[in-house]
This record gives sequence, structure tokens and C-alpha cells, in this order.
Amino acid sequence: MSLFLLSPRPAVANEADNPYWMSFSDIMAGLLVIFIIVCATLLLRLTQMEDKVSKNIEELKQSSKARSDILNEVVRELEEQGINVEISDNESVLRIPEQAFHFSTGSYIINPELRETAERIGKALYDSITKEDRWEHLDTVFVEGHTDSRSARSYRMGNWELSALRAVSLWKFWIEQTSCGAQLKELRNRQGLLLFSVSGYSATRRVAEVEDTEEAMRKNRRIDIRFTTRQPSIMELQKVSAPMHGGQ
Repeated sequence: MSLFLLSPRPAVANEADNPYWMSFSDIMAGLLVIFIIVCATLLLRLTQMEDKVSKNIEELKQSSKARSDILNEVVRELEEQGINVEISDNESVLRIPEQAFHFSTGSYIINPELRETAERIGKALYDSITKEDRWEHLDTVFVEGHTDSRSARSYRMGNWELSALRAVSLWKFWIEQTSCGAQLKELRNRQGLLLFSVSGYSATRRVAEVEDTEEAMRKNRRIDIRFTTRQPSIMELQKVSAPMHGGQ
């Protein structure tokens, strides 16, 4: 009697028990988790950067508005007092034309008949700058002196010295001989630096380019008040882009 021994049928391996398949699944799941984390991190950093950019843009807008408010308010205030001044250079400069205030040829002395005008201009500036803490949006207010093109030979440094002395003369008058002088002198910007400064430009920035009349020359013997606003520094701009480079 013959016996036939049947070989057992090979068991079909369950795919779920395949160690290689499980490893591949784990890798894919891990990559998906990493992808989600990277996307979430990138989105967070983009949101942070957008917030900082928006903050800087809003600050620039507020600074520009504060400067515009100061200039326009001073113009209106002085106009009501019969003193006509102008806004120039893209609404950054208060120009005092010769009809309102000027210096005699070769002189930086404020004429007695113009001292009251000078005082009113200084008072209007102080009132408007300090209103609603607008000074916080300013970086520097330059009192700029100018001359006509005729050589100021009586001065060692010529027209440069004369123009600077004109700016210094008006500034000293404001801080020494007006009711708001002490406060005006101590005005500071947000960084704690004195707000006002003086500068002289000789005849390099003329209102009347061709000086063929005495009137044209008088236009150039003037004072400009230039307002510079607070701008984001390089460090602040770097902080804005930091989230894109892994910074905080």
C-alpha cells in the first residue's frame, strides 16, 4: 500500500505582515508629517513678515501725514496773521518767501521790523509740532540758510558762512527771544536726539535760478524749514525679512 505524502501548500504571505511594506508606509507617513510642519512654519513666518511690513508701512503713512499736517497747519495759522509762507519740495519744506521775511544783502542780522514776523513763525512751528505729539514722527527739522550768488567777501568762508549764520541767527532768535524758546530748544525726536538743526547752502539751492534783478536775489536770501520724518532703519528692515531666513 503506497502512501502519498502531500507537501503543505506554501502559505501566502499577508501584505500587512510584510516588514518591507510597513517600512515604506512609515516613511511616506513621516514625509507627509514633515511636509505639513514645513508648510505650517512657512505660513507662520510669512504671516509674521506681512505683519511687520504692514506695521512699517503704516508708520511711514503716519509720519507722512504728521508732516503734512504740521506744514498745512502752520501755513493756515500764519496766513490768518497776514504772513504768507509756502510749502515746497514735495510737501517737506516750509519756505519763507522774501515778502514775509528776508535778510539784507550780505547780512545775517534780523531786521528790527521783521522780528515780530520771525517770532510768530517760531511760535506757529512750536505749537504745530507739539500738537498731538507729532514730534514723535519727525527725525530732524532743519533751519536752512541761503544766499544769492553774489560773493560774500567780508566773510572768511564766503557765502557758505553767511548762509549758515542766517540759519543760526533765526534759530538763536527763536530760542532766546520768544515765549516758547526754552521748550523749542529742548524738543527731541523718538531717539532722544535734539529735533532742530541748522545748515547753510550758500547759493546752491536757488529759488530764482537767474539772478538778473534785485527781486530775484531777494528770493534767494531766505530761510527754508525742512522736515525729515522718521524712516525704518536698516536693522528694522532686516527684522522684517528675518522670518523668511529662520530668524525671530
